[in-house]
Amino acid sequence: MFEQTCADLTRAAIEQDQAAFGGLLQAVQGAAGTVPQAELTAGARQLAQGIERASLDQAAWLAVMSGALVENGADAQAPGVAVIGRLPDVTTGALAFADAWEKAGRGEPPDPERHEPSREIWEAVRPALGEGAGPAMEAWWSLPRFGMAAFTVLTFSPLVRASVPDRESLAAVVDRAAGHCEQLSWVGDLLRILEGERLLVLDRASGRGWTVVISGIGDNFQLHTLLAGELIRPGGLPGEPPDARWVASSRDQDVPPGTPPVVGRWNLVDANGEWIWNEGVPADIPQVGGTRVVVLDPPAYQRSWNPGRRFPMVPASVSIEAAYGPADLHDWWQRIKPATARPAS
Repeated sequence: MFEQTCADLTRAAIEQDQAAFGGLLQAVQGAAGTVPQAELTAGARQLAQGIERASLDQAAWLAVMSGALVENGADAQAPGVAVIGRLPDVTTGALAFADAWEKAGRGEPPDPERHEPSREIWEAVRPALGEGAGPAMEAWWSLPRFGMAAFTVLTFSPLVRASVPDRESLAAVVDRAAGHCEQLSWVGDLLRILEGERLLVLDRASGRGWTVVISGIGDNFQLHTLLAGELIRPGGLPGEPPDARWVASSRDQDVPPGTPPVVGRWNLVDANGEWIWNEGVPADIPQVGGTRVVVLDPPAYQRSWNPGRRFPMVPASVSIEAAYGPADLHDWWQRIKPATARPAS
């Protein structure tokens, strides 16, 4: 029953059957909190077809509804791939609208949450956009709803995060559009989260190294903490192991009351000797021959930061896949530059 209602809603969206669309949308919304997870997933798959095929305006409503189903327990993969698949058109169209509005000398663009599309708005942007004025307006008014949906599916699904094509280009466009839409504020950062990514971690003092696999890490504070949890242990690197609460809250647990600040164990640098900022993300770390390289150096000064995750709903992991002695890494060490005395500006 629920799956059929979602299929009917999708059909109404694709066929632009406005008379049926509103009532069906309310029916799906009203039932979302009462049906089993399997039915929610089946319904979300139906909505995904509409997100892919309907006009942006109708697809945006389906995207929001699919996000609600995901929050209630539906698998996020099918609707998530559909939402992220439309995101380039939505963001580039919305940016085109904003640029045209600026060229028209109209000041701040109309708030899509407070204003309706109008003939006056269309006439303001048409000189710059021509026949593209209508699609750009549709993208502009769809942007907040797609922003909410994108945040939800990227938060709940590592498979969606892993499947994003050309993530840096999309994240860059999303970051620009976020200047006009607060619902996109965190979407660019979520797009940059790496899933199942292999890093080569090298310890300069001992010459040892490890291939580690990372997933769900929101920033390099979290990466630093989890690396310490994996590497500073018997048989690993010497030193005081990090507080277990730091590691657990960087993985998937809440931060217990009274947990002290995390204390950094190293200075992280890349293969070129440039500092890896804790405020950055693993996706920023440059690749050498297709591999991101992290070099562990003694700390230049004591660093501390708050425990926990940038995205509390996103669990993270670092696991050791292989360990190497200095002799195994001879060729790699020939390619690694000394650390710079000061961080790159």
